[in-house]
Amino acid sequence: MLFETGKPDVETDLKTCFYIFYKDLSMLIITRITLTLLFLLFPLSAAFSEELLVGAASDLLFVFSEMGKTFESETGNRIIFTFGSTGMLAEQIRQGAPYDIFAAADDRYIMGLKNQNLLKNDSIRNYAGGRLVIAYNKNVKPVTTLRDLLVKDIKSIAIANPDHAPYGIAAKEFLIRAGLWDKIKSKLILGENVRQALQFIQTGNADAGIIALSIAKVPEVNYITISEELHPPINQTMAILKDTSKQKVAKEFIDFVCSKKGKAMLEEYGYKTK
Repeated sequence: MLFETGKPDVETDLKTCFYIFYKDLSMLIITRITLTLLFLLFPLSAAFSEELLVGAASDLLFVFSEMGKTFESETGNRIIFTFGSTGMLAEQIRQGAPYDIFAAADDRYIMGLKNQNLLKNDSIRNYAGGRLVIAYNKNVKPVTTLRDLLVKDIKSIAIANPDHAPYGIAAKEFLIRAGLWDKIKSKLILGENVRQALQFIQTGNADAGIIALSIAKVPEVNYITISEELHPPINQTMAILKDTSKQKVAKEFIDFVCSKKGKAMLEEYGYKTK
């Protein structure tokens, strides 16, 4: 057999070129299809997630922050909380605030909104019973009994404003029943909500205060619990707003709060659950 050197094999070169062309073309098509699917699938998955707006009583700050993370990780839905006094949140709802859920610290506010036809009636759930404590800053003389609030070393006492905050209402009723309201009225510092009352104690702007057990476990503060028999019950209730377009996801969050896992979280922060 004779071999020619230095002469190109045209047929072989053409086959090689076509092979490389089709190989590159195939890879290009596969890459484009893959990228297209990725761009399609990720927006679709995002479209299935919802964003819930929850107006929640200030005593829920710690426990709902934890619950929200758990709910988000399990469902892919996002929750945005606005924490404030129950009375102020209820007024915002009357003025048209776009909450999907209202988690109140007092069922009377829920009933008020129900009577105004602002809530989905069959969504109303009692999720917890609140507890009161006497809290004091660790840098002041320890408060071990109720009457310690009368001593000169305790110059200022913080509570939530009883005009619109359920824990302030309960604190005032407790002090009235104990015969101390008039005696310590001049020492009182009113927070817009129970969380702000705690902040006054944490920062030393108040020596002591009467706040929710659920937010009392912070480094700057010690506390003693108050018997539930000494103040009116704090029945904490939540509901879905009637006009929300996110009824399904809102119900899922309320079901989560009232579930075995949700109740365990609430109890960890000092709430009573049924």
